Amino acid sequence: MPLNCLEAPCTKAKHLDMMNCISLVCLLLCTGVSSFRFEELTQYLKSHEEEFIETLRQWIVVESDSSDVTKRSDLHRMMDMTAEKLRLIGGSVEMVDVGTQSLPNGSSIALPKVVTAQFGSDPSKRTVCVYGHVDVQPAKKEDGWATEPYELTDIDGNLYGRGASDNKAPVLAWIHTVEVYKALNIDLPVNVKFIIEGMEETGSNGLDDMIVAQKDSFFSDVDYIIISDCVWLSKRPALTYGTRGNCYFYAEVEGPKKDLHSGVYGGTVMEPMTDLIGILDKLISPSGKILIPGIREAVAHLSDDEWRMYQDIEFDLETYKRDVGIKELMYSNKVDLLAHRWRYPTVSIHGIEGAFSSSGTKTVIPAKVIGKFSIRQVPNMDPALVEKQVTDYLRSVFAKRNSPNKLNVTMVIGAKPWLADPKHPLYEAGKAAVKRVFDVEPDLIREGGTIPVARTFQDVTGKSIIMLPIGGFDDGLHSQNEKISRYNYIEGTKLFIAYLHETTKALLLLSGSGNPHCQRSVEEAHIRPDSAFQRLCLSERLGIAQMIADLCLLTDAEP
Repeated sequence: MPLNCLEAPCTKAKHLDMMNCISLVCLLLCTGVSSFRFEELTQYLKSHEEEFIETLRQWIVVESDSSDVTKRSDLHRMMDMTAEKLRLIGGSVEMVDVGTQSLPNGSSIALPKVVTAQFGSDPSKRTVCVYGHVDVQPAKKEDGWATEPYELTDIDGNLYGRGASDNKAPVLAWIHTVEVYKALNIDLPVNVKFIIEGMEETGSNGLDDMIVAQKDSFFSDVDYIIISDCVWLSKRPALTYGTRGNCYFYAEVEGPKKDLHSGVYGGTVMEPMTDLIGILDKLISPSGKILIPGIREAVAHLSDDEWRMYQDIEFDLETYKRDVGIKELMYSNKVDLLAHRWRYPTVSIHGIEGAFSSSGTKTVIPAKVIGKFSIRQVPNMDPALVEKQVTDYLRSVFAKRNSPNKLNVTMVIGAKPWLADPKHPLYEAGKAAVKRVFDVEPDLIREGGTIPVARTFQDVTGKSIIMLPIGGFDDGLHSQNEKISRYNYIEGTKLFIAYLHETTKALLLLSGSGNPHCQRSVEEAHIRPDSAFQRLCLSERLGIAQMIADLCLLTDAEP
């Protein structure tokens, strides 16, 4: 009986299937998939490790804080440095104007240009697009950093500095990947494009419009998009296939026309701060249950397959507690904790604007306070519906207080969640690349945070996306003492080198590289994504003779 890779009804058909499969094998070989000079590429990388770390050092010193308009010149300089680096290694580079940013005082300031680059335009090759950002979160030594945040500091193999892991090192790792190929005069297995922005940390201003505008130009020949703006869950490498979205709200309560003395007016007026605390308290229960009607009901069901995937993930709750610095978690088992971290919504209260927060004492009744909170979005939640649910609910809660003060609820961010198919060939290629570099199987994980551009890419371009992280689970993104290890930086670059090769094989198998005959060969042979034939073709270690012999066995045919 034929194996389930091929199901031929007769001997003639079996021989035809075998010949079609052999055609596909020849395509794999003729396109250079089998001639991967991995050791040569990684040896060059190793011998130039200090140069690549020095480049990261030069990037870290630039205070490219996108939230601080007084540092906008540094952000422009960071974009110029990125463009120049891409030009130096032979890229066709453009700096795309994405407009201006409106400021609270009514003025405007130029947004940093988005850098795009292209390496290769061979129509016979696939084209990948790598997204990244080079802006960073704010950082000051007095915030609790052990080192100067804008000076790359190497301590025990860890490279400390703001933006080291988020996202300057991963961006450079991708650039170095192309650089290594070109330095050795080795053809890239795919055409490579870059899109690198400078406003990710503050909402990617201007980027969505640019993606829409260039859908039929820059993105027209892109086959898939890679994002490396996330981290592993543990010490085991990971592939990320989902992120939560985010709805961010302001709840503004306004009362008297000015701040009041609490001794003079306390007890005679209904205080805005008291009203605000009262309504915020009704968002979530002490056990973490969201109290807003309709939110929990919209969440996609946790399937048995997903539950089993979570069971297999390497994750230790005790280590997690120690890293966070708490005595008790909200959930006592791995699956429940990961599910609530990744695929269930949550409410977080972030702060109150207008309240007294400085050191010392101040006996004031604020005239107006703004509570800031967010609700992480998951499939199948809709931000537009969530906005209505939250607004209606808070108004009803506020009405019960019978307060003369005014409530205004505004949603300022409405980012949708993103979810990919972890069985897609892009992820099979990721598994193969991780296996090659780290000799382990990767965890398949989701991310609790939000990367809005992933959903934008998906909705606007229709391209498949993979998130391929190289950051460590303890890198401290957005926190004090952010770092990336030398190991992750250099081995992560090896991973990217391997991934470009592995994904070429996986996608050739999927579609025959656009060749109608090879596409027909795959379709007529009924090759399934998990078939023995796919696993065979994904291993370049077999010689041509052995591969053909195995194909004959798969089809019950004679060689």
